[in-house]
Amino acid sequence: MKYSEKLAGITLNIQAVDITIDDDVTDTIRKSISRLIRHFDKIEWADVYLEDKKEKSTEQKQVSIRLGIPGNDPFASEYGDNFHALLSSVEEKLRRQLEKR
Repeated sequence: MKYSEKLAGITLNIQAVDITIDDDVTDTIRKSISRLIRHFDKIEWADVYLEDKKEKSTEQKQVSIRLGIPGNDPFASEYGDNFHALLSSVEEKLRRQLEKR
């Protein structure tokens, strides 16, 4: 599943590998990106990758986010069992990277 939209002036690209994500996960992504915009207003785009590897017994899900900003792009990734918790963790990692700039 691939999905793109404009969110507060930035291009949000969501790619879910071989899965369909629920609307509540998409809403969580929008909220996370909106909170990150408060910390750094020069974000031009955000690429979100979601993956669910059912063959693994633990930590089946992966969330990765790359933010397009001037200079080096911040990137964070996390493995676990719940997309909402992973999005929260990745958001926190990105927030810390943005605060260092």
